[in-house]
Amino acid sequence: METDLIDKMPCHNQQLNNTESPEHAGKHVRFARNSSVAESCPDDKGPCQNQTLSDIQRQIGPQLKLLPLNDQIRELQTIIRDKTTSRGDFVFCADRLIRLVVEEGLNQLPYSECTVTTPTGHKYDGVKFEKGNCGVSIMRSGEAMEQGLRDCCRSIRIGKILIQSDEETQKAKVYYAKFPPDISRRKVLLMYPILSTGNTVIEAVRVLNEHGLLAKHIILLSLFSTPHGARSIIQEFPDITILTTEVHAVAPTHFGQRYFGTD
Repeated sequence: METDLIDKMPCHNQQLNNTESPEHAGKHVRFARNSSVAESCPDDKGPCQNQTLSDIQRQIGPQLKLLPLNDQIRELQTIIRDKTTSRGDFVFCADRLIRLVVEEGLNQLPYSECTVTTPTGHKYDGVKFEKGNCGVSIMRSGEAMEQGLRDCCRSIRIGKILIQSDEETQKAKVYYAKFPPDISRRKVLLMYPILSTGNTVIEAVRVLNEHGLLAKHIILLSLFSTPHGARSIIQEFPDITILTTEVHAVAPTHFGQRYFGTD
């Protein structure tokens, strides 16, 4: 049932079509399917090649899911990336984008059918989420997504993981982890806004594995992802689901500093 829900979600990315003349731009669809994405080599020597999202999707697999792109999402992505955006506008737009990702993440969770009685005495056939869902945020940037999850699920339990990279080896190291005691039996929405190299998320999933949670029960919620980061995670954990709004070679790595006001 969960797989059926996920497979129904459109999986494509789009970008501004700059080939239209200004006078005709408003008369045509401004976002085109199969736009190119320049991917950087892991050794940072420059772009490897231009790849369409369909190429990336084919390489990474169906576990990579993208929100259907529309003007609202594209504008939020633009404002977040703009270096002239004030912190107030940045946080406001980031929270809006987070809410959209969280709500789509909830759509991936399993549900069961139920029948309720309306105030007028009629029967209504509906659905309800199955019990056993929780969120886990990767501190500190992942905490920015917690309020969006609580706004949608007031009583949901949230665990935390603190992971930092060693300055010399750049290897991710876990400093703190606290989860609900029955985490191994839950579906987990793992929150991490910017997926760049994937190292931090890989280490977080390993910690969850050590607590008995299978990767197929983890849905990673992210705002922006690089092809390299998404590919690294899927190669390490083929059963995990990655949900994001954009796959692009350049991720807005300033997100944590701008959102929490530490820049």
